[in-house]
Amino acid sequence: MKRSERLVAITNYLLEHPRQLISLPFFAEQFGAAKSSISEDLDIADQMFQKQGIGKLVSVAGAAGGVKYIPMLSKENAELFIDQLCERLEDPDRLLPGGYLYMSDLLGDPETVRNIGKIFASAFADRDIDYVVTVATKGIPLAYATANVLNVPVIIVRRDPKVTEGSTVSINYVSGSSRKIQTMVLAKRSLPEGSNVCIIDDFMKAGGTVNGMKSLLSEFQANVNGIGVLAEAEDEEEERVVNDYISLIQIQDVDIKSRKIEVVKGNYFN
Repeated sequence: MKRSERLVAITNYLLEHPRQLISLPFFAEQFGAAKSSISEDLDIADQMFQKQGIGKLVSVAGAAGGVKYIPMLSKENAELFIDQLCERLEDPDRLLPGGYLYMSDLLGDPETVRNIGKIFASAFADRDIDYVVTVATKGIPLAYATANVLNVPVIIVRRDPKVTEGSTVSINYVSGSSRKIQTMVLAKRSLPEGSNVCIIDDFMKAGGTVNGMKSLLSEFQANVNGIGVLAEAEDEEEERVVNDYISLIQIQDVDIKSRKIEVVKGNYFN
């Protein structure tokens, strides 16, 4: 196999197995090359990953060592993408009754969701994450995109128990937007006790839903090592109950009368 062919094959394997430790002998046997040649190939791949701002290779020494591909989106690439997303969200046609913004088209676009997942995964790259947790329904595509990059499973908290999930743990919480008592449930067998989790959601005002998820996860003795929301908006009538979180977008002002929307980058870029 020519080096150019081997580089393509190695790069493709790394992209499809993020955060997985891969030994040099595996590549050497797979592509019929000396370990020294594989090592040089990996150096080239690492240089290009970092130059393109899409990740890096981490070497692990020792007999059981190898390399891991850590997907990351550079701050420059992330800012460019979020600037474009803010511009799309400022379209007056997105205004809905009550001052909400229509975002379903963005959450249904694979490329948009994939890039959002890369940014969240980059934000939590140095944190110990075993599971990505979200609440049904709009946060699900973002959670899967993030989990795909982190190479961990997704757990979905639901509003109502499902017969197919067996016994569940449920809690009541106060919704920040409607200020009503609501319920969320999670199957007992879905999350091992003491797991390290990352919460991903699409939108946050006062933070009642995210705070509810934290309370539910505490029933499993889970460690919440990260909270990411796509968009946040200030609720002037209620104090925010969640402080330690990362947002990608901030909706600063929605003027229904003048049909003007002001959207800026979130606190991740501060």
